[in-house]
Parts: sequence; C-alpha cells; structure tokens
Amino acid sequence: MKTFHNEAEAGQIGSTVLMPGDPLRAKYIAEHYLTDVFCYNRVRGMNGYTGYYNGKKVSVQGSGMGIPSMGIYSYELYNHYGADTIIRIGTAGAIHRDVQVGQVVFAMGCCTNSNFPAQYHLPGSFAPIADFELLAQAVQIAGEQQIPYKVGNVFCSDIFYEDTPGEKGLWEKMGVLVQEMETLSLYCNAARAGKRALSLLTVGSSMHHSSALTNEEREQKLDDMIRCALNLA
Repeated sequence: MKTFHNEAEAGQIGSTVLMPGDPLRAKYIAEHYLTDVFCYNRVRGMNGYTGYYNGKKVSVQGSGMGIPSMGIYSYELYNHYGADTIIRIGTAGAIHRDVQVGQVVFAMGCCTNSNFPAQYHLPGSFAPIADFELLAQAVQIAGEQQIPYKVGNVFCSDIFYEDTPGEKGLWEKMGVLVQEMETLSLYCNAARAGKRALSLLTVGSSMHHSSALTNEEREQKLDDMIRCALNLA
C-alpha cells in the first residue's frame, strides 16, 4: 500500500478524508475534533491522521499548496488507499465583489489556467464539478448552523503572484466567486476515479478592499467550515 508520498498501511485510512492545504491544520483537526487518533503518515511532513468523529472513522491529511500537490495526494488516496470521499477545507481570496470576507464558498464548479486536464486527451475542455449529493448536504448543514455561505464557480490558479496585477479579477465578469489553488486536481481525480469530492473554502481576503480575517477570526471561521465538513463525513 505504501507510495512515494504516503506510508499508511492497508485499512488505516478512512473512506472519507478531509484535506486542508496546511498539514498543521490537519494536526489541529485531529487533536481538537477526533477521538482515538493515530498518525498514519509523516512522509515529507505531510502528516495524516485517522480517528473517529461521532463514532464514524474519518481521516484528515494535508494536501500541500497548489494543483500538483493536491493532485498527488488525492490521486493516491482515491486509487491506492480506497478513499471514497475527499473534502477540501481551505481558504480563498474573493474575486467577486458580492463575496464577503468570512463567508464559506462551496465550489460547485472550477475554472482554471492550469494544463492539468490535458492528460486525459479529451476532444475539448473538461469542466470539473463537485459531487452534487455532498454539495446539497453542505448547503443544508450550513443553513442549520447559520454559517454564511455562497455556492458557485471558483478559479483554481497555478499562480499566486501574478505578473499582471489584478488579472484574476477578469473572472468576476463570468460570475466566478473566489480564487484558490487546489480544487482543480481534486475534482479531476475524483471524476477519473469515479469518486466524490467537494471543496469548502473560507474567504480570508478580497481583491476589492483591504479587510481580511484576523488571526482570531480565522480560527473561529475555519472552525465553522471544519465542523460543516466533519458533519458531511
């Protein structure tokens, strides 16, 4: 079962995996939300943990930053370790002026400037989308927990520091809500493997104003998103 990036043994990873970008956030979730936790992976510092949430076996592992890193870890989880569902829990920057800092965005679809989907040799452009059942459940949970949210398209970019400042803002005219850097490869890998995926993204900043979540607000708002994801598991 071991791969170049994951030293877990067979059966150590749950069918549902939560994937923050930051492995330290994975550690935080394991320590604060799961019971009977053990660490199944330490390769490259991308620690992975399995425990129980409300009696259900759940794993949490960092994805690292960017489309290629998420592509590696989610591919191995789906195809080598039998994961059925991966829920990304990350942060994003608002592109659309109607998206507020602190809101959670559920990524219904994903635009990109990446060449990642070219590997499938399709006669056109592939449009990656979330699993509808997961999306519908997330919306219901957010409503019940009174978490402010939006559902829509996101822009998954290979580039954080763009050479032409403000270029990502062009996506606003097509109704795209936020920019982030991991959803594309997650949704592509899920589609190719016939598995389920959903990205939950807490908006930490906006290109339309200077306000951003403080460290305290980030902790609270990310916890809202984390609880929503765990209740999907």
